[in-house]
Amino acid sequence: MKRKVYIETSVISYLTARPSDDSIKSACQQITRLWWASGRESVLAFISPYVVEEASAGTR
Repeated sequence: MKRKVYIETSVISYLTARPSDDSIKSACQQITRLWWASGRESVLAFISPYVVEEASAGTR
């Protein structure tokens, strides 16, 4: 049985953002993209309606 993993808004943000010039943010983006491409397959990922709402609002 796969483990359940909650995906928070920052994960979606790192996946969809333009590449950052900030070294820390850039590293977070790269790690997130790598996990999304391969690690996500081994878990049951889910989000809440609040994540959808927050991500849909974009940057304020």
